[in-house]
Amino acid sequence: MGTYQIPRNVKGEGRILFIFSTKALIYSAVGIGIGFLFVLLFGIINLSIIGYILMVIFALLGFAIATFKVPNTNAFEITKKTGGENIDDVLKRAIKYRTKGGNVYIYKTPEEIKNNIEIKTNEKGGK
Repeated sequence: MGTYQIPRNVKGEGRILFIFSTKALIYSAVGIGIGFLFVLLFGIINLSIIGYILMVIFALLGFAIATFKVPNTNAFEITKKTGGENIDDVLKRAIKYRTKGGNVYIYKTPEEIKNNIEIKTNEKGGK
């Protein structure tokens, strides 16, 4: 009997920070950058420890935004509509909505348009 190699997945073994996906690492770095501004700001008045605490909080917040999903529950209207989606996707969509002036475009299929016209003509007592 010959020896043979058992294939195994070694792709993730070399990663030091295995809890970070690329997106989570980027969001955490942005959070650290924002927190570093607070370190500089509070360092002027000799309270840099508060800045470091804020830096850690912003890094954790960035990690949470990139990693977690909106819970799928019917308790609130926002979670009914966005349940199961990534938090960063929901935030991006909300920012895009605000910058476009709150316009939402809804495209209807020709069948929906035809049904809507039939309902309106029946309400008016049409043909």
